[in-house]
Amino acid sequence: MKLNVLLFIVLLHGAAAAVVSPTKWPTLSGNAPAVIARGGFSGLFPESSQFAYQFAQSTSLKNVVLYCDLQLTKDGAGICRSDLRLDNSTTISAVFPKGRTTYSVNGRPVQGWFSVDFTSDQLYNNVTLIQSIFSRPSVFDGNLPVSMVEDVAGLHPYQLWVNVQYSTFFKEHDLDAADYIRSVSRETIIDYISSPEIGFLKSLRGLPGRHKTKLIFRFMEVDDVEPSTKKTYQALLNDLVTIKSFASGILVPKNYIWPVNKDQYLEAHTSLVTDAHGMGLEVYAYDFANDAPASYNYSFDPTVEYLQFIGNSNFSVDGVLTDFPSTASEAVACLAHNENKPIPTEGKRTLIITHNGASGMFAGCTDVAYQRAVEDGADVLDCSIQMSKDGVAFCLDSADLMGHTTAAAAFMPRAAMVPEIQQNNGIFSFDLTWSEIQSLKPALTSPLSQSGLARNPAAKSEGKFMTLADFLQFAKKSTVSGILMNIENAAYLASKKGLGVVDAVSTALGKASYDKQVYIQSDDTAVLSAFKKNSGYQRVLHVKETISDAPKPTVEEIKQFADAVNLPRSSIVAASGFFVSAFTNVVDQMHAANISVYVSVLRNEFLTIAFDYFSDPMVELATYVAGVGVDGVVTEFPATAAAYFKSPCSDLNANLPYSILPAEPGTLLSLASPDAAPPAEAPAPVLEVADVVDPPLPPVADLVEMAPVTSPTTQHPPSGQPANVVNAALCLLMAMLSFFALSGH
Repeated sequence: MKLNVLLFIVLLHGAAAAVVSPTKWPTLSGNAPAVIARGGFSGLFPESSQFAYQFAQSTSLKNVVLYCDLQLTKDGAGICRSDLRLDNSTTISAVFPKGRTTYSVNGRPVQGWFSVDFTSDQLYNNVTLIQSIFSRPSVFDGNLPVSMVEDVAGLHPYQLWVNVQYSTFFKEHDLDAADYIRSVSRETIIDYISSPEIGFLKSLRGLPGRHKTKLIFRFMEVDDVEPSTKKTYQALLNDLVTIKSFASGILVPKNYIWPVNKDQYLEAHTSLVTDAHGMGLEVYAYDFANDAPASYNYSFDPTVEYLQFIGNSNFSVDGVLTDFPSTASEAVACLAHNENKPIPTEGKRTLIITHNGASGMFAGCTDVAYQRAVEDGADVLDCSIQMSKDGVAFCLDSADLMGHTTAAAAFMPRAAMVPEIQQNNGIFSFDLTWSEIQSLKPALTSPLSQSGLARNPAAKSEGKFMTLADFLQFAKKSTVSGILMNIENAAYLASKKGLGVVDAVSTALGKASYDKQVYIQSDDTAVLSAFKKNSGYQRVLHVKETISDAPKPTVEEIKQFADAVNLPRSSIVAASGFFVSAFTNVVDQMHAANISVYVSVLRNEFLTIAFDYFSDPMVELATYVAGVGVDGVVTEFPATAAAYFKSPCSDLNANLPYSILPAEPGTLLSLASPDAAPPAEAPAPVLEVADVVDPPLPPVADLVEMAPVTSPTTQHPPSGQPANVVNAALCLLMAMLSFFALSGH
């Protein structure tokens, strides 16, 4: 049954995954860079499993290269596993608990379970594969057998790449990888053979068969020693002439080409690709994975990293070895050579709406975050309106300054609990004057900092806060088509702080003579009602809670207040255990009432992206835009959204060789064993009419009139001395006088 489901996926994706049309590339051959799937789609499935290889073929370019790391069994058969220790990626330790041994590998003792101690029958019939990287799905573990080299060849890949990592080790156990390759080559076409061992590659000269197999020398870390010559790979890197004498190309770690410094920022590229191409050597790069963040320069967008290697103006590598071949295919077929193209404007297009500007790169709501968002192609800039104690309206994500500024260091004594706003203490903007707020620095925060995924630390305090007036002037002069004013806590500010945020926004918009589209967003329908008289404004109801359904009476009620709704991702695409399980009907229900739908918040970090999106923000975008049909995406990384819309592959109606396809709910999870699937989550609540309607806004209180009258005879304690200390002293004095009076009787 699972094989039939996978065949359906292959047919679904394969129809669109043809070879990229000819374009002159700065590769050695002039052809498009090769996409090489390491162990198949090993970013999702156990590496080198049947599912991994088939899924790579179905979701990638048609000419995807399937990559097999060769291991030899006790009886001389070839299996595909990358780690010499089988216990890291199979169930072998449970099946053969006494099979652990220790061997010397390249001069170092290594303990584990090794293929050389087991026959192919023992492995194939008893051992199953598991995911070796904990952040990847484990639901496919224990169901797929070890793949033989012949199994991979039987999938009829466009090209096959075999890497022989440990030829010397196998020879020490009376197994000859070169003899195995010669034998297999008589029946199977192997297009590429790579190895980090020079002696092994030299022994393969004159392979049988008519096919021209490319021999590729694989570089390891610069300080590692090559077994044949006893030279470091750094030394060999400086002798490409010798490499050219026995190989047609090199396979190198990606940092050989674009080094990354200790702070995780890119350094200048090396001349390796240019030098190698000058000698007639092809260059392939490895270590690409969507869920292994590389440099902060990429803003957690894996396609940006690929483009750094294949789309820069200086050179292109000849291929990339990746755990996520669909993303590499996007970069090659959809994104390269499109960076400088404008976003198509014909017809209705989904809006790119910022969340605090380009807040994935700079502190939110700062001048630099907004400027970057404009440069990155945002359509609508957002400003969440906060109020200072002295009535200055400005942009910041939250009224609590602790999370987005340095307020905790300067104003901790002003921390307070305001249950109407949040459940924990905060330092609130309405308790500080604007000059005090200006004394603070912005703070770039990450929703996943606890998981080690910080954002652009070099720019963590860059930028300045913007008043609403400054924001409006900036937006007016920029190229964006509109602004979104987000208003929260209006009732509390009016009744408890004497601050009229609705009036402040209305006045500022009037003074600015803003002549582009204005969106007024709030989670309070009373705020939206206050702007009903402004017929040119689009009113957006922000529904923050996850919902599963919006019945017709509720939708009709929303229509009385709003033209659009802003919904969390989980209200549109339901998930279970990080797998997409279903599309809700909420978008269709809103569209039926002519209410636009915006989805928020989209982020690039792989930990925020469901497995069905392949740890790829482009696939998530495609799902909400092309799969569900939302009218706007609210994102902290507008550059990623703009790149998606610039790409011709975002148009599923275009007759193109490749498309960025939306996820199909439940399809990926259906490949797992029912016993391994995560438990179904309880459905989210239904949005009821009572959840939508809010009481009218209270009038803005006059705090001077509300202040209690102070008696002129009241004695105030000195600054910093609590009044209750004075009161306690007076009580003690009265008690003593009473005592003396009673003693006199």
